[in-house]
Amino acid sequence: MLGLGVDRLRADMNRLLAMLFHQGVLDEQFLQLQQLQDESSPNFVSEVVNIYFHESEKLLRNLRELLMDREFSDYKKMGTHLNQFMGSSSSIGAKRIRNVCVAFRAASEHNNRAGCLRALEVLEHEYCYLKNKLHELFQIEQQRVLAAGVRYPMQNN
Repeated sequence: MLGLGVDRLRADMNRLLAMLFHQGVLDEQFLQLQQLQDESSPNFVSEVVNIYFHESEKLLRNLRELLMDREFSDYKKMGTHLNQFMGSSSSIGAKRIRNVCVAFRAASEHNNRAGCLRALEVLEHEYCYLKNKLHELFQIEQQRVLAAGVRYPMQNN
């Protein structure tokens, strides 16, 4: 019975990952990140992704603050934040976020404030979607690890 639960959780993880790849949310870089995880660092992927989330929230906040400033004109600074966001997104395989950053950067290079505001909305939406789905994935993985580690004592008949 226990093995079936572990198998079901593994299948749930695989379905969720397949959906995220099919939707273009993630790319092969995420799989490469997973391959770096082993028994000596069983939480490697979730730790790296949580650092990404922490840094991304700072970058999103900085981008929003820049765009909310009525006197805003420092598109170069915005480009710097976007380059950081693109790089960190690429490193974890966050393909759709990276692509939104590319479009956002194009708007900033043309000093297109309205385009930047629209791109920021899309970026925030994509970020929230990724964060929710990866948290879901990590929760399933945690349940799978716990289920695999549970041992029931043998009953004496």
